[in-house]
Amino acid sequence: MSAVTREFRELYGYLPEGVWAAPGRVNLIGEHTDYNDGFVLPFALPQRTEVAAARRGDGILRLHSADAPSGAVSLDVAGLDPARPPQGAASWSAYPAGVAWALLDAGLPIGGGADLLVRSEVPTGAGLSSSAALEVAVGLALADLYGLATTRPELAALARRAENAYVGVPCGVMDQMASACAIEGHALHLDTRSLEQRHVPFDCAAQGLRLLVIDTRVKHALADGAYAQRRASCHEAAAALGVPALRDLPYAGLEQALASLADPVHRKRVRHVVTENERVARIVELLRSGALREAGPLLTEGHVSLRDDYEVSCPELDLAVAAATAAGAYGSRMTGGGFGGSALALIDADAEPEVGRAVTGAFRGAGYAPPRITTAAPSAGAVRLR
Repeated sequence: MSAVTREFRELYGYLPEGVWAAPGRVNLIGEHTDYNDGFVLPFALPQRTEVAAARRGDGILRLHSADAPSGAVSLDVAGLDPARPPQGAASWSAYPAGVAWALLDAGLPIGGGADLLVRSEVPTGAGLSSSAALEVAVGLALADLYGLATTRPELAALARRAENAYVGVPCGVMDQMASACAIEGHALHLDTRSLEQRHVPFDCAAQGLRLLVIDTRVKHALADGAYAQRRASCHEAAAALGVPALRDLPYAGLEQALASLADPVHRKRVRHVVTENERVARIVELLRSGALREAGPLLTEGHVSLRDDYEVSCPELDLAVAAATAAGAYGSRMTGGGFGGSALALIDADAEPEVGRAVTGAFRGAGYAPPRITTAAPSAGAVRLR
């Protein structure tokens, strides 16, 4: 019996009908492009969120997290309202409650309610999409319990709606799509406008490489306004340029577009988004041709763009990138929304101890808490475990 099944029985007094899981994600390249209708290249992590669940018949949604101290949260399904999400110690439950609300709002019948027990391996605040893993796992559980004929992209879209409208984070759809749709051994090349997916082989080990994830342990909070400000700035710039979204600006026309913008902040945001879409396209080609090492400089170029033009880095992320690069990484960059979280470093497999020591030593020398360093391998998306 799995831990989450045992905990469900201890909490609710009976066995769950099933256990579902969805992973966190790392974004190899394509940051802050998804809400600009652009292109991204994430892959799913081995770390995942598990949800044990069973239907109820009284319209009550009971939620409990093995990782949160708030105890079980009980909500009336019919009364779920984006204007009144759970607050305080129970604020984590806004994510699963939002998914239930999004399903109902889409006309999908889950009105009988459910008992859910959540346990997660995905670090929170690390830029690895712990919220999307939770949303997708809960969405898949509720869809299966109630026999809903939802596709994985539809499930991802509903999870994104939960985070946008119920939790209040104006994120794009990349995180949920990666968690719902990724396949093992591949990165997900996603057009966030059409939701067209292409699975690109991504095997570091076959080329003698590893991809390190350096969790700075600096927590980010994307609902604090900085994320929304950048999204609004991009939309304002697109309107000023007369295009539906910044994805519609061709790379070849970037300098002309920048020259037409009076606002210096708009120019910086536009330059990042357009060049980042170009980096996605170039790295996809390198992956397809087996030239992964050559992607390294593009990763570092992406970090510089996020640091200088998008202004979402922080000293700890910059230090992680600089230390990894100085220790021999082919390239390194922050991943995720920014303001903290994690960085990636593409390295030779046998260089892992040296790079790890260099980064940890740099953090110690700067007086920062030691980073958490792991390796990342492209893994499978959401699944029913039992």
